[in-house]
Amino acid sequence: MATVRLQGITRQFGNAANTAIGTGITDITFAVPDGQFWVLVGPSGCGKSTVLRTIAGLETATSGELYIGDRCVNQVPARQRDVAMVFQNYALYPHMTVAENLAFGLQMRRVEAKAAQERVEKVAQMLAIDHLLDRKPGQLSGGQQQRVALGRAIARQPQVFLLDEPLSNLDAQLRDETRAELKRLHQQVGITTIYVTHDQTEAMTLADQIVVLDQGRIQQIGAPQTIYSSPANRMIATFLGSPPMNIMRTVYDGTTFQVNGQPLPCSEVLQAKLQPIAGNTYDLGIRPEHLHGTGEPDHLQVEISVVEPLGREVLVRAKLPAESSFQAQELAFQCRPEQCPRVGDRLSLTLDLKQLFVFDMDTGETLHSPHSGS
Repeated sequence: MATVRLQGITRQFGNAANTAIGTGITDITFAVPDGQFWVLVGPSGCGKSTVLRTIAGLETATSGELYIGDRCVNQVPARQRDVAMVFQNYALYPHMTVAENLAFGLQMRRVEAKAAQERVEKVAQMLAIDHLLDRKPGQLSGGQQQRVALGRAIARQPQVFLLDEPLSNLDAQLRDETRAELKRLHQQVGITTIYVTHDQTEAMTLADQIVVLDQGRIQQIGAPQTIYSSPANRMIATFLGSPPMNIMRTVYDGTTFQVNGQPLPCSEVLQAKLQPIAGNTYDLGIRPEHLHGTGEPDHLQVEISVVEPLGREVLVRAKLPAESSFQAQELAFQCRPEQCPRVGDRLSLTLDLKQLFVFDMDTGETLHSPHSGS
């Protein structure tokens, strides 16, 4: 096992004339302590897979330094970095049995045959695939193939695991089961793990620490609950959370927020923080769990547009009416099935104003986060 440290890693992509035409990742700096499980998360194209491939040695950093343990590996080829990578497509050898796939990396390292067999059997038992050792990948389900891919990586006993969206090809139920299995496995083997996903549920449930990326740059690093409760900017606030945070564009008049022409109270504490000039425009954020539909005309008046039953709860989407300053805005909230409104109903939404976020409209930076006191 080992720490993984990236210091100012940048990866530029060039054309045939070797002229830079774009930057995949810029100034990526973080350090994963020995034995921890870190998750790189962000929207498609944000650079998370490029970071992972650079650590693996499949991409070459344009600048910056990359350390695995105490060794700088910038010039070390992939096969000598002692990392094991699990891909989205599993990358199993179809002509080999499960046992042969599990043992392949050990053979390449010239591990003695008896020791390799013992390690394969131990890993197969750990992953509950020991009854599949004589089968070939084409005879396995997607979940079984994924376990074989994980087992091949575990059998190598590398210093670092790198997992690139390994669950994205699985159906929803199997994805949930395999996610729990991954967490259990990490608790057992304790190998430093860096995991890439666009799925915020995977990030929240698996990670010791999350690295949020967007447009090739790190947006925030922190524990899952910290990032959820105190996002550094609007992008993070709307990316992490299911359903995502509601964002309302508003005009501040010095004492209240005007949301599509409707007044929303602003506390004295928040007024002092914003120090606004009348007419300033902000983005307000509030999570669906802090919105409640009522019959009292005390807050925002909305019209129900979509109702999505989810079993024990219902996700409701409602529109704020259009106003001269802004187009109609949509808010999402949750309610119990017996309290479910119907499409077309009009009602008022009560907001927990203590849970209100304020973002700079232009930069997206968080100006006020109720959980950080900032």
